[in-house]
Amino acid sequence: MSEDLTASSGGVGQARLRVEDRALLTGRGRFTDDIRVAGCLHAAFVRSPEAHGRISAIETAEAAALPGVAAIFTGADTASLGPTSINPLMPEIRPLPPTALAMNVVTSVGAPIALVVAESAAAATDAAESVWVDIEPLTADGPPGGTEAVRALENWRTAAPDTRNAAAQASVSLRQPLLAPAALEPRGLVADAASEPGLLTVWLGSQSPHRAREELAAVLGLDAERVRVVAPDVGGAFGMKASLYPEDIAVAFAARSLGRCVKWIGTRSEDFLAATQGRGQSVEASLSAAADGTLLHLEATVRAPLGSWMPYSAVVPARNAGRILPGPYKVQSVDIEAAGMETHGAAVGIYRGAGRPEAALAMELLIERLAEALDLPPEELRRRNFVAASHMPWTTPTGQRLDSGDYRAAHDRAVALLADAGPTGQAADDGLLRGSATITYIEPSGLGWETARLTLGPDGGITAATGSTAQGQGRTTAVQQIVGGRLGVEPGTVAVVHGDSRAPDTAIGALASRSTPIGGSALIEACDALRQQAEERYGRPVGDCPDWAAIARETGGLEADATYTAAGEAWGYGAVGCAVAIDPETGVPTVERLVWVDDAGTVVNPMLAEGQLLGGIAQGLGEALIERIVYDADGQLLTGSFMDYGIPRAADMPPVTLERMETPSPANLLGAKGIGEAGAIGAPAAIACAVLDALRPLGVKHLDMPFTPAHIWQAIRDARTDIGAGAGDR
Repeated sequence: MSEDLTASSGGVGQARLRVEDRALLTGRGRFTDDIRVAGCLHAAFVRSPEAHGRISAIETAEAAALPGVAAIFTGADTASLGPTSINPLMPEIRPLPPTALAMNVVTSVGAPIALVVAESAAAATDAAESVWVDIEPLTADGPPGGTEAVRALENWRTAAPDTRNAAAQASVSLRQPLLAPAALEPRGLVADAASEPGLLTVWLGSQSPHRAREELAAVLGLDAERVRVVAPDVGGAFGMKASLYPEDIAVAFAARSLGRCVKWIGTRSEDFLAATQGRGQSVEASLSAAADGTLLHLEATVRAPLGSWMPYSAVVPARNAGRILPGPYKVQSVDIEAAGMETHGAAVGIYRGAGRPEAALAMELLIERLAEALDLPPEELRRRNFVAASHMPWTTPTGQRLDSGDYRAAHDRAVALLADAGPTGQAADDGLLRGSATITYIEPSGLGWETARLTLGPDGGITAATGSTAQGQGRTTAVQQIVGGRLGVEPGTVAVVHGDSRAPDTAIGALASRSTPIGGSALIEACDALRQQAEERYGRPVGDCPDWAAIARETGGLEADATYTAAGEAWGYGAVGCAVAIDPETGVPTVERLVWVDDAGTVVNPMLAEGQLLGGIAQGLGEALIERIVYDADGQLLTGSFMDYGIPRAADMPPVTLERMETPSPANLLGAKGIGEAGAIGAPAAIACAVLDALRPLGVKHLDMPFTPAHIWQAIRDARTDIGAGAGDR
């Protein structure tokens, strides 16, 4: 990027340094575990050692007699609690909400069975280990209870396909691994029912504290006004912290039952066992084309695991994977089915990209294979089928309205950037297999509404409260720039409030790459309302750079609330070029270069955008090359720590070249599109296509992620064996 990344001030479009970093880097952040309430009790969970079993007995007497133990709760105590909500995004959905503590049957390893509350965390942990649970193992084959496996289903079908002109067809059969979001800060909460009579205050590392307040109130049978949820500093989320968990419900229930404050801080092992996981989808798809490369018909079947219970956004990955196809391309007809499947194991929910990476991977691999069948360069097949910029807005065969952009321009620029790295193909001098590919992706940024509140204090100070929460994205910095630029003040003078269910009164939160497009537009609307109030009360125009201190003195202060509803969905997009080298003797892959051209519409802060893109790339790299959750045949988790589950390190990152296009979106006031998930969407598809390009000369046609050395080596060995066997037959 060409912008000056050291700029210290400015409004929208300026590369302003993050104001959050000083506190975080000097140990002055305030995370959930930093919350201290006098007299607070501590909690620990007893968890199921079985993937599927019937609870025969729970013995708590010995544990209850240990020093410091205040109470022990089991499923019988929480049986009367209400259910959480499941977003009914798919027309055929059968909700499966979480149970605070398992009753009668457990359906996954790590499911909470009992909750121990004690005077200290150590006492709670010791007592939890003394609770005796007898579980009769049941087969883990099929869904719990023998019910129908499909919990959600949606179809997208156009008119019957016309395949008379079909000259070629390609197909893919993909199996993606389950992934652990692996946020830096594990889950935890502090639930205080003692400090303010009649009020339950919960500090929770959440992406959506307002929704958490509403869900907790409903589950506990309370008025929402009697529950306050505060998200302090949150050490990463990536979708994992978007919904209420059984542990959240159980701890809040315990606090209410005891009239005390109760704190639970999960361990990394508990997150591996019981936090929501991502991906895990299977996709069967085929794509046909005419002789000139015109794409004709796409068929796809998406199967997404849901786990043993459903968080609020459980069906989003399945639905996104279906509705986003055929990506940035024109296809005459489609027949797509997406389903969410009940499975044993941890719940599976939204994880950075949430169905978008799966759709991009399937479509780009289909393009690569179809190009080979047509004897066309993949770049040329893409060019012939991109939705043209002149055709925007464009309605896809699945009914999605793509708002703006120039997909071909982004693709061609990425191709050129990758070519600058030099020739590809097998290098004679080092014996490595080399491959490259340039893919294109799209990224929807969510629909709906968000809120904001602007306050002009009596002293002239401006406070901006946003419903969009922060988990490390630099939200405070971005809010300051949006508000400062709109109100004509230095951004650093704007105080920012987020993550509190009391300010604003209602909100959605940080989900689906919507915080800047929709949350930022709500801030603009609130700024404009504050200006209007100022002019009405002040009696004259306030100008571009108002004297807010004078206005405050004359008016005594002002407050403006806004609830902004987006006119449509903003669709970001980009193109990724990737070059890889593979050692054929060891299978070790090296991503030698990534080039990226991204269009996120109006960019508030290029430095923040670059950080979001690079962070997403790191997670996409991990998905493609390293990460995989593994259960054995009995449903036992084999990857329960970072000793067994690999994530990328700094040394694993390849050289990355970033360029930006900027096509403002007509779907919101700010003109912004999402960028937070882009890296995780484009990187896996680009790496996959490049790896298979490198292995194609050996006859390797298919390889599921992650592309570990062992996985690649085995594919090379199998291909050589097949070639050898074929030669022998001849």
